[in-house]
Amino acid sequence: MSLFIGVDSGTQSVKAVVLDLSTGKVVAEARAPHTLIAGLPPGHMEQHPGEWTGALDAVLAKVAAEIDGGRVRGIGVSGQQHGFVPLDERGEVIRPAKLWCDTSTTAECALITRKLGGPQAAIRQTGNLVLPGFTAPKILWLKRHEPANYRRLRHVLLPHDYLNFWLTGNYFMEFGDASGTALVDVRRRTWSKAAINAVDPALAQWLPPISSSDQAAGGLKPALAKRYGFRDGVVVSAGGGDNMMGAIGTGNVVPGVVTASFGTSGTIYAHAARPVVDPRGEIAAFCSSTGGWLPLLCTMNVTTVTGQIGQLLGLDHAAMDAAVAAAPAGAGGIVLLPYFAGERTPNVPDGSGVLLGLNQQNLEPAQLMRAAMEGVTMGMNYGLRRLAALGVKAREIRVTGGGAKSPAWRQLMADIFGVPVVAMVEDEGAALGGALQAAWCVALRDGERKAKLSDICAKVVALNETTRCTPNKANVARYRARQALQDKLSLAVRDVFAAHRKLASK
Repeated sequence: MSLFIGVDSGTQSVKAVVLDLSTGKVVAEARAPHTLIAGLPPGHMEQHPGEWTGALDAVLAKVAAEIDGGRVRGIGVSGQQHGFVPLDERGEVIRPAKLWCDTSTTAECALITRKLGGPQAAIRQTGNLVLPGFTAPKILWLKRHEPANYRRLRHVLLPHDYLNFWLTGNYFMEFGDASGTALVDVRRRTWSKAAINAVDPALAQWLPPISSSDQAAGGLKPALAKRYGFRDGVVVSAGGGDNMMGAIGTGNVVPGVVTASFGTSGTIYAHAARPVVDPRGEIAAFCSSTGGWLPLLCTMNVTTVTGQIGQLLGLDHAAMDAAVAAAPAGAGGIVLLPYFAGERTPNVPDGSGVLLGLNQQNLEPAQLMRAAMEGVTMGMNYGLRRLAALGVKAREIRVTGGGAKSPAWRQLMADIFGVPVVAMVEDEGAALGGALQAAWCVALRDGERKAKLSDICAKVVALNETTRCTPNKANVARYRARQALQDKLSLAVRDVFAAHRKLASK
C-alpha cells in the first residue's frame, strides 16, 4: 500500500503525481506555474530557481492534502535538462539559472571546442559536440561575462539536482542528467577531465561525484516531512532529466521502444544497452537514468511554434485541431522552417522562422496552421531518420506532451514518421517516471536485490489504444518529398541567417 510521488519541473510549470504502486494508478496530482524572466536580450532564457522550489512546495502540499501522508515512501524528481544553477559556498543561488533554451553561448561553445581540439576531438572525449543548450558553455559564459559572480561559484547543479538539494540538503548528480552537461565521458560515465579543463580546472572541485541512477539523493528533510504530513525516512531517489524520466514513464527502459515528446521542445529517444555515439554529433549520446544509455534528438521549436501561430490566427486548441484536420496534407504548398528560437537539431543557433510557398490561393488560416504543425514535426523527423541511420529504428512511437493530445496531430505524426503512434494512459510521463524510479530505489534499499525497473514499469505503464494512429500510405510518400524540401531549405538559408543576425543587431 505504498505511495510514491513523482515530480516534473519543466520550463513552464511543476507537476506532481502520486502513484499507488499496489494498484498501478495515479491517485492525486497537482500543478503550479512558474515564469521566465522577461526583458532579456535575444537568445537569453533564464529563470529564478526560487520559482521552482516555490512551485515544488505548492504541489507537494496540494497532493499531501489528498492522500494518507504516512503511506508515502519515496519521491522522484524530473527536471528540465542542461540548466546551470550556480551556488556559493553556503548553497545560496548566485544568479538566475540559464536554461536549456538559452542560445547566448555560441562563442563559449567555440572556445571549449577549440580547446578540446575541434568537433571530432570533442566527440572522442565526451561522446557529444559542445552545443549552446548544454551546461558547460553556460559555466564558461559566467566566467567570461560575470567574473564577480564566477568568483563566488562553489557548487554547480542542474535544475533537478537543485530541487533534490532543496529536498535533502545534499549535493548530488546521477549519470543521466549529468551526461547533458558536455562535461561527461558518456562511454565511461565519468567526468571528462579534458572537458572540465577546457572550462576551468577549478571546476572539478565544484561538481559533485556522479552516482548511479538507482541510488538515493538522500532522505527528505525532517522539517519538510513534518510540513507535508509524511513519516520520517521518505527517500528522495536520484531523479533525472525530463527526457530520462519521460523514458521511464513511457516504459522506454528496454531496447525496441521509442518515445517522442511534443512539448515546448521536441525530443525523440530510445533505450540502448550500449553507448550510441553519433560521429556527426547530431544525436545526443546521453546516459539514461536507468543504468543504460539514451540516444536522443532534441528540437527547440514545437508547441511554442504551433501555439504562437494559433494565437496569431485567433485559434484556441480545439480550433487549431479542426483547422489542421480540414487542410490537406502538404498545407497547399506552404513550408514552414520553424526555427523561432534558433535550432539544436540540426544545429542552427542563429536560425529564425521561414515561410516558403505563399501564394494567393493558400494564404488561409487552416493552411498556415497545418504548415506550422507539419514544420515542427518534420523538424523532429530529421532527427528520427538520423537515429535510424545509427541503428535505432522505430516500429512504433509512444507520444507524450501537449501535441499528443491532438488527434489531428497524432495522425500527422504517423504520416510523417511512417510508423504507428500511440499516446499513453498517463500523459505526465516524466512525473510518472520519477515515481517509478523512486519505487525502484526504495525496493533496492529494502533489500530486494533482484528488483528490476522494467518489471515495475510493466505493471504500471499503459498505452491508450484509443489514440493509436497508423500511417496513410499516400501521405507518407507526400511527406517524404516534403521532408527533402524542408531539409534543402534549411541548408540553403543558413548563410542568410548569419547575415540577417548581423543586420538585425545594428
